[in-house]
Amino acid sequence: MMDEWSFGRASMRRLRRAVAYLWAFPATVVGLVFLPLAAPFGAGRVRWHSGVLELHGRAMAWFLKHLVPLAGGASAMTFGHVVIGRDARSLERSRFHERVHVRQYERWGLLFYPAYLSASLWLLIKGGDAYLENPFEREAYDAEASRRNGGA
Repeated sequence: MMDEWSFGRASMRRLRRAVAYLWAFPATVVGLVFLPLAAPFGAGRVRWHSGVLELHGRAMAWFLKHLVPLAGGASAMTFGHVVIGRDARSLERSRFHERVHVRQYERWGLLFYPAYLSASLWLLIKGGDAYLENPFEREAYDAEASRRNGGA
């Protein structure tokens, strides 16, 4: 039988998760724009994985390849609790990295967009790499490296 303390801790965890989803929801809405594009244009899929909606398909692949300002585009991108990918393999390979971004959205909410873009713009002005040196990307890449080296 669960004692009151355990019940209270479990309730607080659920409440924190609900608040995190609500705080990130305005950013998630941006990702939900891709939902109707996932399946109709062929080879797409919508999947709920570990608390995140993952989408892939031709429309997402085109967006990530042609509209993301990186050489060759991106393989995946996070919008709140939605991650879009070029295909299932891209989503699988980038899952850990993109989950770091999900947690960032849970901390920053809709402020993530201007914070990320401001950091990239500042780096460009300073002559740095707007993507690889961006602190949000550094956090994700550092978490990946730590995981590969036996951490996390």
